[in-house]
Amino acid sequence: MSHLSTIVLLFLLTALLYCTNAEPLRGRISVEPYSVTFLPEIPAPRQEHAITLLQDRILLVGGLSSNYSYTPDTITAPSAPVTVDTVQSYNIKTRSWTDHKPAPYPVNHGNIAAVKGRIYLLGGLMGGNFSRWGAVTNSYVYDIKKDTWKTIAPMPGGTERGASAMGVSGSKIYLAGGMRFLDMGGETSAQASVALVSSYDTETNTWNTDLPSLPESRDHVGGAVIGNTFYVAGGRDRGQHNVRGDTWALDLKNTTSGWRELASMPTARGGLSATAVGHCLYTFGGEGNAEGVGGVFANVEVYDTKQNTWEALPALWAGIHGTNAVTGGDGKIYIAGGGYRLGAGPSNFTVAYQPHPKCFA
Repeated sequence: MSHLSTIVLLFLLTALLYCTNAEPLRGRISVEPYSVTFLPEIPAPRQEHAITLLQDRILLVGGLSSNYSYTPDTITAPSAPVTVDTVQSYNIKTRSWTDHKPAPYPVNHGNIAAVKGRIYLLGGLMGGNFSRWGAVTNSYVYDIKKDTWKTIAPMPGGTERGASAMGVSGSKIYLAGGMRFLDMGGETSAQASVALVSSYDTETNTWNTDLPSLPESRDHVGGAVIGNTFYVAGGRDRGQHNVRGDTWALDLKNTTSGWRELASMPTARGGLSATAVGHCLYTFGGEGNAEGVGGVFANVEVYDTKQNTWEALPALWAGIHGTNAVTGGDGKIYIAGGGYRLGAGPSNFTVAYQPHPKCFA
């Protein structure tokens, strides 16, 4: 069989497995030059959790969890997950999971970032009822060596939110967009998306809210800092089905210039995972797929910041949303947990994705 025929066959097999809602795959799926490797699962299913990378560890904070882990075959099962304060990490080198001291409060849609060996949890959503959550100003720093949480300056009043796009530049953590509350009770859904942009300086323990707002409100939006630019892509505006494909950029060396509009994502979606790889922004999955299984996307699309172009890549094994992606020191992209269906349906998968080497050229 020719090299090209092998690639085509692998792609068709992957697509077939997805379309037939097969059980979660184990091992490795390869569609050259991309591959997905399934890793040890999260000890408990999770979605709408915060994810960040600290050296060789992928840290998961809070989220929605249950005693039942969804698969692509069980997306119609009843769901009643609860917000948790659970903190766990996956060690890339030892391929093992570790429990850590719980977060100071149960939180979903938390805003999280790692700076100089510490983890910062900034706001997020709280609420005892499964479908009604409100944003909090609470902010903390986690020292993984001491396994301790410490209170830091809270988000300024009126800027509290969760589900923001996150980016780090030097000592500063940038947050773009987000939502102030989410109420999915009854026949209507109230979701307060915002266009706010702010930053937290980890060295001075201070907030800056004097940054240009996004051109439009967004929540469940992807983002990352590449070079000196904060890129924001996709997201939604006041509802799971009101998905957007806009891509914007803010020059962090000249923030007064405001946000620039860039080439739009080929597939509009919210609740997507995003991470920087070299000079590229990779995006995975997302919510708001009116025609897809479970209402979620399996799409993988990558933005080239040098060319201002998007490229659609082979799809994932199934549609996912409500998680995020991080890029390890080994150049691989890691995704842990997420929902297999619109709304809540937490799962415990962990995968490593091999990106295209062109992003490092």
